[in-house]
Amino acid sequence: MSRRPGLGAWALLGLIVLGAAALRLRLLDVPLDRDEGEYGYFAQLLLQGVPPYAQAYNLKLPGIYGVYAAILAAFGQSPAAIHLGLLVVNAATTVLVLCLAAHLYNSTVAVSAAAVFAVLSLGPRLYGIAAYAEHFVLLPALAGTLVLLRALESSRPQAFLASGALFGLAILVKQSGAAFGLFAVVYTLLGGVSPGVRGDWRRRFLPAGAVVAGALAPLALVCAVLAGAGVFDRFWFWTVTYALHYASAVPLTTGVVLFAHKAGELLAASYLVAILAAVGVSALVWHPEARQRRAFVLLLALLSLCGTSAGLYFRNQYFVLLLPSVALLAGLGVDALAGSVARGTLRRGLAAALTAVPLVAFLFAERVILWEAPPERVTRELFGLSPFPESVEIARYLRSRTAEGERIAVIGSEPEIYFYAGRRGATGHVYMYPLMEDQPYASRMQRQMIDEIEAARPRFVVLVNASASWNVRPQSDRTLFEWWARYAKNFDRVGFVDIVSDRLTTYAWGAEAAGYVPKSLVWVAVFERKSP
Repeated sequence: MSRRPGLGAWALLGLIVLGAAALRLRLLDVPLDRDEGEYGYFAQLLLQGVPPYAQAYNLKLPGIYGVYAAILAAFGQSPAAIHLGLLVVNAATTVLVLCLAAHLYNSTVAVSAAAVFAVLSLGPRLYGIAAYAEHFVLLPALAGTLVLLRALESSRPQAFLASGALFGLAILVKQSGAAFGLFAVVYTLLGGVSPGVRGDWRRRFLPAGAVVAGALAPLALVCAVLAGAGVFDRFWFWTVTYALHYASAVPLTTGVVLFAHKAGELLAASYLVAILAAVGVSALVWHPEARQRRAFVLLLALLSLCGTSAGLYFRNQYFVLLLPSVALLAGLGVDALAGSVARGTLRRGLAAALTAVPLVAFLFAERVILWEAPPERVTRELFGLSPFPESVEIARYLRSRTAEGERIAVIGSEPEIYFYAGRRGATGHVYMYPLMEDQPYASRMQRQMIDEIEAARPRFVVLVNASASWNVRPQSDRTLFEWWARYAKNFDRVGFVDIVSDRLTTYAWGAEAAGYVPKSLVWVAVFERKSP
């Protein structure tokens, strides 16, 4: 039977949410990175009535673009608006973590889990302050999990459908959200239903089928809308055909190495929380109350890890999907340790200390980014010499010299320039990575990009010379570079941004840019089409 958090738990949750929000408010103006720039640019197009995949292409499902469009419509079109939207969603997700833990266990586990989630989701090593899709996957996924638990208690078909629909929304935000939908189906099939149904397999398939049907409904609706907009073929190519090649490109042995490397990097600041979570895992064996929901907790953790493992890339932000399970296990560890040595007020005090000490240690370890570095320095600390701060100035230059509706081209993976400039791209290829990959569509993509730019005849072209913006491989097709060497003769260099070091960027415009000699291997050049 579900349990409701008490007034004290809600009061502590309020303090937790306010504390996390205070740290996020300080960092609202952090410049956007590539993914945020992509989401923001697609959202701008969506708000202008341009459907996804029509004038900009990527392998992600369109839910995240809809989320960003809602944020831009509500708060404005700026980095601060995007990060404010993340703040709101993260606060709501923290509330759901508390509700889920309270439903499963007690207020001690719930408050501890909420605190762990709120703090760890800020983690710079997880890129927690950036509005990545994983943050927005968790909100419908956890809401779906709570509805699923209530459906399992009531056995109402409409509740299973509603739960599935929420998991479907999580999948629409990003494909890795399917891990949570799979959890719901498997947990239901394994007997996570009312006691009278556990021995009857046929009666398990009905609620599991309702979850699947609910999850498919939003996906089917989006497919129908995209088909009506005339972009279904492109949608299918990018999100299924190409995505399958992308997801299978990393060998298993490489994936294991990547996981070990990333896990070590993330644990460097959060090892004390990891110890609490490990105690929580052990409590599933020896703690009577924890054992009652052992199957739920272990299955959720396992399939969350599967979501993190999508494609075996193990990028830092992918681990955000694991945070609710880690928080729940840490809360169990706190409750089990405190309950084994104390009772009453002393137990609550010990639980508070066991929760606070690892989180304070984590915040202290990450203090440079979370409360010392100014916003404009944060992306430099996180991403090195990638031209994220510089994109603001480059876009300002382009916006002041182009009319609304005029197109620009960015040859490089910096879609944030399109977002800041408020100008549409002359090509739908906002990332160069697929064009450089060893996959069967790379050459065709390059030819398409060339044809689109030549047809659009943009007045301004931005060329990004940064290895992180290309990921060129020895086997990469070089057609695009050969084309640019010829096509560049039609342009004059009117801007040059030389990222000399992590603290020095040199800007040259006009005549000064034409003859500027770069001092660094990381630079961005702006070209203007020559007058006829």
